[in-house]
Amino acid sequence: MENKIKSYEKKGGEFVSSPFSVKERVIAAKAIIFDWDGVFHSGYKNETRSSAFSEADSMGVNMLRFGLYLESASIPYTAVVTGENNPTAQFWANREHLDAVFHGIKDKVTILDYLKRERGIEADEVIFVFDDILDLSLAAKAGARFMVNRAANPRFIEYCKQQKYVDYLTYSTGAEHAVREVCEVCLTLMGKLNETIEKRIEYSGEYTTYINKRNEIQTNELGKEHL
Repeated sequence: MENKIKSYEKKGGEFVSSPFSVKERVIAAKAIIFDWDGVFHSGYKNETRSSAFSEADSMGVNMLRFGLYLESASIPYTAVVTGENNPTAQFWANREHLDAVFHGIKDKVTILDYLKRERGIEADEVIFVFDDILDLSLAAKAGARFMVNRAANPRFIEYCKQQKYVDYLTYSTGAEHAVREVCEVCLTLMGKLNETIEKRIEYSGEYTTYINKRNEIQTNELGKEHL
């Protein structure tokens, strides 16, 4: 594993925590939670709250879900949490059959109570991908924390490192497929990257079982009144 993760470090990715401890937390994960703005795109959006997403990121998320399915025979609970009502995030989540979009959530740590209550998922069983200040209450308690890099806020990044809110800092920005990077880092840590690629190419057996189960998931649209 050590040689494989060096390819990410050579590009500028940084393991703030030990890769071996991050590996253990990723393998144990039962949920993947993504922030949206600044993670799936640059952070720019217009007055209709419209934004964008990347098909490279979409493939990464699907492969990470598949890799965790291969590990545990269960598809991880997967959701987007955003402080806004974002129609693009909802469209993408519906298309990819995520479990939920949590919208209008300003204090994002509150979704951990929901996961515990509704799904029996503990905070340390959550992978969280984030980029900014509104995300830190959740990052402080999640199991494996992946922070999307941005050159504009070096002091903020240093603050997150000092407070131990981040385990891995990406070399990619939200506009450069940071989500794909995070997903491949997780699969590499798990030793599942090649296997997920090869089984996806075959499009049979375990992958078809997984994708059929994934496509049965109906995406819930949840606001703060549900938490």
